[in-house]
Amino acid sequence: MVTDGTCRSTFLPQPLVGRQMPQPSLAQPAPLAMTPRIHEESPTVRYYRTTPADVSQFQETGYVVVPNLLHGDEVALLRQVAKKDAQIRQRATTRSDARGAATTLALSNEVEDDLYSHVTRLRRIVDAMTQFLGDEVYHYHHKMMLKDAYVGGAWEWHQDYGYWYNFGCLWPRMASCFIAIDRATRENGCLQVIPGSHHIGRIDHGKVGEQTGADPERVAAALERMEVQFVELAPGDAIFFHCNLLHRSDANTSPEPRWSLICCYNTRSNSPYKPSRHPFYQPLEVLEDESLLPLAQQAALDISDDG
Repeated sequence: MVTDGTCRSTFLPQPLVGRQMPQPSLAQPAPLAMTPRIHEESPTVRYYRTTPADVSQFQETGYVVVPNLLHGDEVALLRQVAKKDAQIRQRATTRSDARGAATTLALSNEVEDDLYSHVTRLRRIVDAMTQFLGDEVYHYHHKMMLKDAYVGGAWEWHQDYGYWYNFGCLWPRMASCFIAIDRATRENGCLQVIPGSHHIGRIDHGKVGEQTGADPERVAAALERMEVQFVELAPGDAIFFHCNLLHRSDANTSPEPRWSLICCYNTRSNSPYKPSRHPFYQPLEVLEDESLLPLAQQAALDISDDG
C-alpha cells in the first residue's frame, strides 16, 4: 500500500457499517466477532451489555461498534432537543482543518442537569467503559460535534491521548463513546479508524491547521501496514474506541448534517497529576438505562415551549 503523506491510499477501504464488522486483511488480523449481550429490563425494552468477546475485540482492534446503543425514540428526541438548543450554538467553538474548512464542537467538562450529561451517565455506557478499560471510570468531558451540511470541516488523523497526555494523564487508560445523532456516511464525513493502531502507542502530535494532529510521517507508515475502515452508523449506533486509536473524518460535502455526541472517560487510577482543562477524578453517579426516554420526552416538550 502506498501513501503520499496526505492519507490517501491506492486502495479504497471497505465501509464499516454500524451493523457489520471490519473485513479481514493480510495486514491486519480480522476483528473478533461481536455478539453484544442484551440486558432485558422488560419484555420489550433491551439495553446493551458487553460480552467477553466485546472486551477481547476492544483490546485487539481498539474499538467496538454497537448498533442501537440508543433506541429509536431516544435518539430521535435527543436529535430534536440538540438541534433546537441555543446553548449548543453559544458554546460551540470552531477550528480550521488543514484546508481551512471549519470544524465545530460544543464541549462540556461538567456533568450538568441536562439531557447530554444524562446520556454520559447511563449504565449501558458506563458499565461498558468499565469493562473495556478494566477500572472504575469517570466523566472526563463530553462534546457535541456539529458537522453541518456542506460546511463541516475534516478532522485530521489523531489520537485523543496525543493531547490528553499533555493534560497530566500518565497512562492511556481512557476511551470515548461516539454516538451518531444523524446518520453517518462516507458522503457526510463519517469516522475513519485504523484497527489495531492503538498498539503503536502514543504518537507525537503537532498543529495541523488549527487542530492537533498526529505526526504525518508516523501516520503514513501506519497506513502502509494497516487498513483504514470507514465507520458508517445509523442514528443511535455507537463506537467505543481507545484513546490511542488513530482516527479522522472527512469534510461534509453532502446536503446531510452529521452531528454526534462523544462521551469521554478517564479511569480512577489515571486521574491527572496536575490541573488542566479537564477534571480530576470524581465518582460518577450511574443512571439506569430506562431513565433516558422519559427525560428526553420532557426535554423535547420544554425546548418546544421555549421556542
